[in-house]
Order: sequence, then C-alpha cells, then structure tokens
Amino acid sequence: MLINIAIGIGSVIVGVGIGWFLLRALTGGTLSLAKREAEQTVKAAQKEAEAIKQKIELEAERESKKRLKEIESEVSQGQIELKQDQGRLIKREEGLEKLMNQLTARQEKLDTIRTEIDQEAESLETERTAFAEEQSTLRKRLEEVSGMSCEQAKMQILEEVRHDAQHDANELMQQIIDEASQKARAKSREITLQAIQRYASEHVAESTVRAVRIPSDDMKGRVIGREGRNIRALEQATGVDILIDDTPGVISVSCFDPIRRAIAGKALEKLVSDGRVHPSRIEEVVETIRSEVQEKIIKEGNDAVIESNIRGLHPKIVEAAGKMHFRTSYGQNILRHSVEVAFLCQVIADELGLDGELARRCGFLHDIGKAMDHDIDGTHPQIGMEFCKKFGEKSEAVLNAIAGHHGDIPATTPYTPIVMAADAISSARPGARRESMEMYVKRLEQLEALAKEQKGVSESHAIQAGREVRVIVDAKSISDGEAFAMSKRIAARIEEEMTFPGEIKVTVLREIRAEAIAH
Repeated sequence: MLINIAIGIGSVIVGVGIGWFLLRALTGGTLSLAKREAEQTVKAAQKEAEAIKQKIELEAERESKKRLKEIESEVSQGQIELKQDQGRLIKREEGLEKLMNQLTARQEKLDTIRTEIDQEAESLETERTAFAEEQSTLRKRLEEVSGMSCEQAKMQILEEVRHDAQHDANELMQQIIDEASQKARAKSREITLQAIQRYASEHVAESTVRAVRIPSDDMKGRVIGREGRNIRALEQATGVDILIDDTPGVISVSCFDPIRRAIAGKALEKLVSDGRVHPSRIEEVVETIRSEVQEKIIKEGNDAVIESNIRGLHPKIVEAAGKMHFRTSYGQNILRHSVEVAFLCQVIADELGLDGELARRCGFLHDIGKAMDHDIDGTHPQIGMEFCKKFGEKSEAVLNAIAGHHGDIPATTPYTPIVMAADAISSARPGARRESMEMYVKRLEQLEALAKEQKGVSESHAIQAGREVRVIVDAKSISDGEAFAMSKRIAARIEEEMTFPGEIKVTVLREIRAEAIAH
C-alpha cells in the first residue's frame, strides 16, 4: 500500500510538471526550454519518488519485523499459560479422585449406620408394642382401682388445671384492673372536681301541686262560684285540678303539666287580687296569662342560650329550651340542669384537649326531648335528636350525644361519654334530685336481689342510700379470684338492669371464721 501511495505521489508530481511545461509553452516560452525544464522536473520527481519508495519499503520492513517479534512473544506467553493450566487440571483431577474415594468410604459407612438404625427401629417397634400392651394393662388396673374411666380422670385433671388457671387469671386480671382503675379514678376525680368547682348552680325544684294564697276564706266561695261554675270554667280553661279543702288561706292547683299548672296558678293569683271572678273574666285572664307564659318561655330560652353562649340555634329549639324551665326531673329543674351540664361538658372537654364549645352545645341540648309533650312517641333522647335534626342541627357529635347520652345507641364521638359523665355529675350531686320513698325502697331491694342471685352469696346489704351494695360470700366455695370476678359480674348486671344517678359501689366480702369451744 505504501508503494502505491508513493507511485501516486510521483504521478501527481509528473502531472504537475507536465502541466507547468505546457503552460509555459502556451504562454510563449520556447519549446526547447520547456522540454529541458520538463525533463529536469521529471528526473527530479523520479528521484524523489524513488527516495520515498525506498523509505517506505524500509519502514514497512521494520514494522513487519516488530510485529513478528510481538507475535512470537505472545505465542511464547500462551504456551507458558497453557502449561500452567495443564498443571492445575492435573492437580484438580487428583483432588477429585481423592474426594471420590472419601465419598465412597463415607457412603459405605452410612450404609452400615442405616442398617444399624433399621435394626434399632425394629427393636424399638417391638418394645413400643410391648409397652403399649403393658400400658393398656396398667390403665385397666388403674380404672379398676380408682373406679373411673380414663376419660373421666382426664376430665378431672383438666378441670383442676382450668380451675387453677382461672384463679391465676382472675388474680392477674384484678391486679391489672386495680392499677388501671387507680390511675383512671385519680384522673377522673381530678377532672370531675375541677368541673364541679368551676361551675356550681342552684337547685330549683317544684312539685306537681302549686299553692295559691288567698286573703280570706271568703274568696274560696267566689272561686267556686254559684253551683261551682267559676271553678269549672277555670279548670276547663287551664286543664288543671283546683283543690279547695279545709286548709286556711290556700287554694291548691294540681297538674302534672308544669306549663298548664303555671298558667292556672298565675291566672288564679290575678283573679284573687282583682276580686272579679266569673266565667268570662276567667277566660280573659287565662288567655292573657297564657300569652305572658309563652313570652316567658321564649325569654327563659333566650336567657339560657345566652348564658350558655350557644350560637346558631333555631327559634323552635330556643322555645323548646324555654319550656324546660317549667319541667322537672326528680324535682330538678331541667333547664338549669341542661345549663349546668353544658358548662360541665365544656370543662371536661377542655381538660381532655377537645372542643369545649362543641361539648357545651352537646350538653345544653342533651335533654331537649323532655320539652316535648306526650303526644310524640319515643324516648326523650330519640325525640330530642329528631327534633334538633328537623330544625337544622347538623353536627354528628351533637346528634349522637342527644340520642346516646343514656346508652340507647353506641357513641360515635368522644362528646357522648362526656355528656353522660356531666349528666351523672349534675344529677348525682347532693340535693339535686329527690326520690320517693317507694322508689327508694324498690331500688334498694332490687340491688340486694341482684347480688343474691350470684352463686355462693350468703347475704347482701344495700347501704349508703343505695350508693353501695355489700355482698358476703361463702369462703369455702368462693376463692379470692372468684370474689373479684363476682364483683365485676354484679356491677355489670346493675348497669344493664337498673337506672340510677351517679355510681354504685359493689363490695364482695370473703371471710373465714374460726371457732373453738373450751370445755
């Protein structure tokens, strides 16, 4: 290839020379001069081409010798590596052969061990069969001696194990419950005390009979009227019972509807003070007082809403709240109770890091169903929830608190148990509610009866006005762990089957009495 390049270069040079010569000839140079110059140029080009050719040939020869030496060196190195690989293969073959010999010896040893194991297995199977026969014989003899079958003995053992495990579990459960109860009781007592201390309201109680004082007993005759027409007109206009007895200076107004009782009482007071008592005047006064009571209902509702700082209530809800001012539960004014529960809920929610404003709203509206009349079917939580929902209350927390504050439905927000706790605090405070003797005795008897239904109970006594029930059990049939479990069962049944304000403590006493007689 170098030679061809050199020839090409020479040809180019020759061509250039010829061109130059022709150019000179065409431009008017003499032909002879051109020829001489061309010959000189050709000779020079030939000499230069020859020199380049020789140089290229020498260079190619040197390169070929150098490449030959490199190839010889690579071949020599490859031969050395090939010999090394052959040596390693020979060593590896020797190692594999040695390993095969070891494996063969180990396989022979394993075959020997397997044979011995098979023999041992046969021997063990023979011994196992003999042992099973002996065990069966012993089992039959034990059954004959003990007088019970194998299954009966197994059940007896399992029963003893279960009894011991249950005893240990009851003790552990009671220990865990005691620790949790101590912490929870301390925290709940702290929150409850803070709530009660931060809000304390008066107790407003009103009976179902309202006494109206009169200046003299002659007024009784006016109220009765000729042939009783005045008293009949008053009873018909107000829907109450007017009781005129031998009590001096007093006329009683009796009615379970507090609003009608309030209208009748105020109307009677106005008639007595005015002195004019006749059917037309009675109707006029009753209508006037009814309007005044309606205004008072709205005013009481607005005042309570403002006091509780509740915003966005529908006027119908505010009116229903005002009606609660005239209603009582166990002698406790429902509106004041609702306001008190509202503030207790706020305090408890603030202590727990929840929304105090929302909790206050839940507490204020929780008993709104008690403002409804008897012509609406359902419990007061259900009625109150539907009433508030009808008039624009959309908060799930408020609706669930209203419907679930007596446990009628599951609590879906933490505000429902807060309302339940605040409701119990407000109801259980001393003097907040009153209870008839008949209901009181009935509740105590029910408490004692629930406790006596438990197995192993010998006596039960309701003490501290029904706030605690003490249960005495037979120490021989009831263990300490079972006594703890029994107290939980009795408490659960009281929660399920009884309605009561506050809480009832269940105390189970297990005592062993040792007696001896000296002669």
